[in-house]
This record gives sequence, structure tokens and C-alpha cells, in this order.
Amino acid sequence: MKKIGVVLSGCGVRDGSEIHEAVFTLLAIDRQGAEAVCMAPNVEFPVTDHSTMQETGSKRNALVESARIARGNIRDIKEVKAADLDAIIFPGGFGAAKNLCDFAMKGAGAAVQPEVARLLKEMAVAQKPIGAICIAPVLIATVLGREFGPTLTIGNDSGTATEIEKTGAIHQDCPVRDFVVDKKNKIVSTPAYMLATHISEAYEGIDRCVKAVIELI
Repeated sequence: MKKIGVVLSGCGVRDGSEIHEAVFTLLAIDRQGAEAVCMAPNVEFPVTDHSTMQETGSKRNALVESARIARGNIRDIKEVKAADLDAIIFPGGFGAAKNLCDFAMKGAGAAVQPEVARLLKEMAVAQKPIGAICIAPVLIATVLGREFGPTLTIGNDSGTATEIEKTGAIHQDCPVRDFVVDKKNKIVSTPAYMLATHISEAYEGIDRCVKAVIELI
């Protein structure tokens, strides 16, 4: 059975993984007859109260919070190697741009959590497929932009697209239900909630994205 890594960043759209996107990713992997391998970095992050969308001043652990989505079946990303996986997918949510890297604050000058960068580079060098959903393509661009020049999409937000292209990556506009495939680098991305106004739109794009990732294996 193919093993697909799913990199989570917490639990909640404003400070971790977007829960719909994460669950749709897991569902799509299962529907393709593959096995999801959920993981997250063991790092602390600022908490946002999702009823007010304001930071609370407290912190939580990304690995512990991600375990909520994974129903406890979670691994510390530092323990995972490219050799353990056939492909890897990054759901969106602000955690992808705040916890896995700091693109949300620094744009193209972002730094990436070391273990996330290490595994992503291992996957790229091994030519194993990579999927990125919603805002997560900024993470791929930050790590792989200069060396691999990947083609990615976050939908059609011009400001974010400009920062992506500063990394050496190429941004391609894309409608919400569709996806972009970089065949050379085996990278698939879809806008999801960067554009979606209905949950069904996010689901359709993610389902198609995951299928395309697995077809590249």
C-alpha cells in the first residue's frame, strides 16, 4: 500500500492546519487505496481563539494539536524520512505559513522549521511527489524555489503570488476546483480555501489534487 505523508501544523485555520482541508486530504488518500502517515513538528505556537479570531497570548504544541485531527495516530516529523514515504502532502491553514515557516510575516525571506525543510528537500531530491493545498505552496516555494524553480498555485492572490515568485518559483493562477501540476518536479497544488466560498469547492479541488499526487508515484 502506498504511504502518503500528511504534514499538519496544529488544529484550526487561524493557527494550525485548516481542519476541512486536512480531513478532505485524509479522505482522498483513503479513497485512492493509500495509507496516510500523519506528522507534525514538535514546536510551540501562539494560539488564536477561533470564536473571536484574536490571539490569546498562550501557546500550544503543533504535534499535540495535530494529533486531534489524526485521532492520535501522529508522528514527530523529525522521525520521518523520505524513504518511509511514496509521496507527501501539505494541507493549508495559517499554520502552514506561521508554524511550518514564517512566510506570513516575512514573505519570500521566510525561514522554515528545520525538520520540515529537511524532509521536503529529501522528497524533492528523491523525485517523490509533493502536494500543497491552499497557502501551503508558499512553504514549497520557500524551500525549493531557488534550486528547483517549481510551478505552483495559491489561486489568484497577486500579493502572495509576487512573494512566491521572489523565491524563484513560478506562480500560475488556478480556479478553486482545479489544480496545477508541475510534472518536472512532481508537485501538485490547489487553491482550496484561498478561493473557496463553499466547502464543496474545497473538497473537489483537494480530491483531484490528491489523486494527481498519487498518480505521479
